[in-house]
Amino acid sequence: MEVEIDFKVIGQRIKEARKLKGLSQDKLSEEIDVSPAYISRIERGTSEVSLKRLVQIAKALNCSVEYLVGGTIPKANNYLNRDLYETLSNCSPSKQRLVYNIAQIVSHTKFV
Repeated sequence: MEVEIDFKVIGQRIKEARKLKGLSQDKLSEEIDVSPAYISRIERGTSEVSLKRLVQIAKALNCSVEYLVGGTIPKANNYLNRDLYETLSNCSPSKQRLVYNIAQIVSHTKFV
């Protein structure tokens, strides 16, 4: 059985942790000895980060690898729950209602 990992979610978590620590992509890239362009690709989810690099990034950002990869397997029913909750928490009530309405439409449509 092949396991798919959502590298976009991992990248978003890396970006969030990097910003919380106040690091630029340039500074993070220096700390783990890679190019800033590589950090950019990881954060966008266009480059699959290796376990070795993920451990280096987690150490540089003072966070756990578990946080960065936790719940990134799309086949798990709840893999985006935390991220969705955090995103909605930052929205106004009217935007939350809009997202809810869209989710209702999507959940009742058989196109996905």
